[in-house]
Order: sequence, then structure tokens, then C-alpha cells
Amino acid sequence: MDNQYFIDSVHLSSEALEKKHRLENDPSSRKNHMEYLPGMEQIESDICEKVLGQMNSYDYSKYTASDVKVALEHETCTIEDFKALLSPAAESFLEQMAQKARTETGKHFGNTVYMFTPLYIANYCENYCVYCGFNCYNHINRMKLTMEQIEKEMKIIADSGMEEILILTGESLVQSNVEYIGEACKLAQKYFRMVGLEIYPVNTDEYRYLHECGADYVTVFQETYDTDKYEKLHLLGHKRIWPYRFDAQERALMGGMRGVAFSALLGLSDFRKDALASALHVYYLQRKYPHAEMSLSCPRLRPIINNDKINPLDVHERQLCQVICAYRIFLPFVGITVSSRESAGFRNGIVKIAATKVSAGVSTGIGDHESKYTGKESDSTEGDEQFEINDGRSLEKMYKDIADEGLQPVLNDYLYV
Repeated sequence: MDNQYFIDSVHLSSEALEKKHRLENDPSSRKNHMEYLPGMEQIESDICEKVLGQMNSYDYSKYTASDVKVALEHETCTIEDFKALLSPAAESFLEQMAQKARTETGKHFGNTVYMFTPLYIANYCENYCVYCGFNCYNHINRMKLTMEQIEKEMKIIADSGMEEILILTGESLVQSNVEYIGEACKLAQKYFRMVGLEIYPVNTDEYRYLHECGADYVTVFQETYDTDKYEKLHLLGHKRIWPYRFDAQERALMGGMRGVAFSALLGLSDFRKDALASALHVYYLQRKYPHAEMSLSCPRLRPIINNDKINPLDVHERQLCQVICAYRIFLPFVGITVSSRESAGFRNGIVKIAATKVSAGVSTGIGDHESKYTGKESDSTEGDEQFEINDGRSLEKMYKDIADEGLQPVLNDYLYV
């Protein structure tokens, strides 16, 4: 990687500072974000064209209250209905949307709420994404767990009762290569019934290898479907290549993964258009791969270390609730995850309406589960967090709170025979 020489540095070299300044101020110094890099697999798919066509033509200002009423009356939600439900005109119908979303959730998921926890095993990164705490120019404590340390973290998490884990890394093909991630998946199989991955996009054969190592599903955040805004936010690294990231879920399914998850990071661009594109990405892939399990996440931007460049477009809780309810009405069979980026109060409410999965016992740092779960001082160094969480409840506390709401917390519903 051409920027590997500085990602471990506490202070950037003059050469690195010059390159950073050039990337930020001279668009011509950046690689074309729509052109594949060597080694990136290109697949034949029409999904991207369909999604972008719908998103780019979406004028949500044209929808009226009558359009929203019609959408809510339909038994099956069409794409046009979904567009109306995402529009500003639907904001005054939030109560009716919540009621309809709750009915749809009950039909397909009962009163269950699934629980998982993330495990960050490395925070090295070769990308320069201006909104991310892991970006390669950020002055943070970098760390990559050894297999012994990963197993220790997994055992601590498993001892808490958790049965599903999501393994995450920074996007460094050098420090966190596919073989390293695969070995972590093999360890995870010893302790958990379900293993997910949130890593940099890879090729079909690499997804197949990771599935053989024990990974069940893959999560990829497109961040924003606005290709122009994406170019301005992702200045360096493999992540800069927008179409390769877009096709990641389809390559994962081609590689045998049982499930895939999607998301835009709401607030990076126009959240209504990003919400539309995220749901349509699922919608079209669901029809192409009907056997696959699919889910949506709904994250908003959170504060990160050492960054004054984030200027998010405000997405308030009512608007987030509108998006989630619209997702449920349009995609009744799809799982919806609401992470610890959101407050405990919001998550307690939304699981009664539309969300079906929440994280618990969350840390976005590296190697700190012993100190956070047991209160003991860790005997090793810890890597900095990717972003600040908003809901730090333990699995035990989250489980109790969900049960107290009259819902059924579920740690696993898969049987392997």
C-alpha cells in the first residue's frame, strides 16, 4: 500500500502531511473513484444501475399527504409507496407509520429481538475517509490482536452469554489480511453459534474462503450512495472505489455466505435518498437471491477522535424513526438492526415497532473487553475506538430491559446438524 509507511506513526512525516494536504485540496491528485484497481473482481450485475436510476430520479418534494395516505392503505408497499413514506410529507403520519410497521414486524418476527456484540480485532487502516476515526491519517493508538488475544476476548464475551459475534477490522489489506480474518473466524466457531464479518470488501473466492472458515454473513456499509459525495469523503485507499464496494454483498452471496447486511451512514449526504438506495439495494438483490437472509442497519454519524471535518446533515430521531418504519413497511421480511450509536431510550422504543436486532455489551476499541466486561485492568495495551457509542448497556442489562418491555430476547435461533 502506498501509504503504509505512515499509518503507524504518531506524527506524520512532512511527506505524508504534504500528500494529505494535496488529497484534500487537489481532486486531480486522487484516483478515479469509479475505476477498479488491479486485483478487484468485476461481476456482471444490473443491480447498481437499477438502484442509482431510482435514487437519482427521486424528488421527494413532489409527494403529498394524499400520496402518503394511499401508501399506508396498500396491503403491499410498492417502490412508489416507499418513496412517499420517506418524503417530508410523511413526517406528520409517523404514528400511523409506526402502527403499520409494528403490525408487519409482528407478522414476520413475532415479538422477538435478536442480540449480538461486535469484536474489533484491529484498527489499522489504509483508507483516508474524512469522517472515520480509524482513517490512516488520524493520530490514534493502533493495535492488531494476536490469535491468543482474540481468543481471550472471545472467551470473555462468550462467558457473558452472548452467542452471536460480529468481527470487525480496520480496512488494511496488509495488517488484517484475509488469512488473519479467516483464523479469527475459526476461533469464533469455538465460542459462538453465529459469526458475522464487517471487513473491507473482498473478491468472491475470498468470501468463499471466509465462509469455509466459519463466517455466516457479511455486513458492508456503502456509507453513501451519492457517488459525487462519496468521492469527496473517501480520498485514498481501496475504499475509494465506489462500485467495488457496491457489489460486495453480491460477491459475498456468490461466495456462499448465508446472509448479507446493508447500510448507508445517515448524515453523510441526503439521508432520504440514501435510505431509498439502501432499501432498493436489498430489494433487487432479494429478488435475485431469494434464498439469502438480508438485513438493514440504520446508523447515524457519531463523534470520532481527532476530527473537526465532520459536518453531518442533521438526521433527528423522528426522521430516523420514519426511515426505520418505512423500511419495515417496504421490506417486511428483512431484519433491521439499530446499533449502540443510538440512545437506550430510542432503542427500547424502536424494538417495539420495527427493529429486530440490537447490539449489547459493545466496545468499538481494540482489546478492551476484559476491562469493560470484568472491571479488571487489562495486562495488554488497547487500541482506540472507531467512534463513541451512545448505549453502553451490558448483555445482562439489555436482556432484562427487552424482557421488561414484553419482548423475547433471542441469542440464537440456528441449529447446526
